[in-house]
Amino acid sequence: MTSILLHVHDDSGAESRLQAACDIARAAHAHINCVQVTSMPGLIASDLYGGASMAPAIAAELQEIDARLRTRMEERLRREGVSWDWRQAEGDLVHGLLSASALSDLMIVTLPAGPRREMSDPPHIVDDLALGGRTPVLAVPQAARGMAVTGRALVAWDGSQQASVALRMAVPFLKLAEEVNVVTVEEAGKYPFPSTDAPEYLARHGIKSQLHVWPRDGRSVETALQAAIGVLSPDWMAMGAYGHSRLRELVFGGVTRSMLRQARVPLLLAH
Repeated sequence: MTSILLHVHDDSGAESRLQAACDIARAAHAHINCVQVTSMPGLIASDLYGGASMAPAIAAELQEIDARLRTRMEERLRREGVSWDWRQAEGDLVHGLLSASALSDLMIVTLPAGPRREMSDPPHIVDDLALGGRTPVLAVPQAARGMAVTGRALVAWDGSQQASVALRMAVPFLKLAEEVNVVTVEEAGKYPFPSTDAPEYLARHGIKSQLHVWPRDGRSVETALQAAIGVLSPDWMAMGAYGHSRLRELVFGGVTRSMLRQARVPLLLAH
């Protein structure tokens, strides 16, 4: 891993994203690509109620706000002792980040808080980025003060394609971790998969791990996984994103949706 994309925006998750990026960059000797996307509010961009007439003034104000943030961030990054550069874009936030991530090994954004809204703070973009691109997404809780990438890691494993992608993408991080736990939740009636595949794969990469087959005990998979997290106390975890369609998870609930709402540690997501 050599290139980290850091989403730069003046919101309540800005500090936790910055600290996580710097922690990873120092631990992995990686470079940080700071990406700032200036987006026009939806009502203005769509010309709803004649909003387009205000667009030039609003665009100028947004650019001024972003310029002040860039000055503060550049001063801060110079003190952090990491390698970094800056990329500026305009337009749709998700599209801008996905376009900038083509040659990134990781995107760092913030876990969503509360219901999804047009002007959420921080913006709800984790699922769109995880589903829309090929780059793994590290979703950092707003309250986090960095990322202990060299600490305890947890891998959620269910044998799916999504979990396999997440496992492969997590290898550079897992090599840095002092402890790696692979957790699979028992699911009665589901076609059995070889739980040992993940630890064996990691062993071939020189990564020692401990496999835990967690009992479901009548609970949902996400509840059992949360119980495992509570016992094993990981500093961060990796998991596949949206094994079912996002619409199905929205209607019926699902592991990804639950973790995005409840996670208290950084989540490495891949689809």
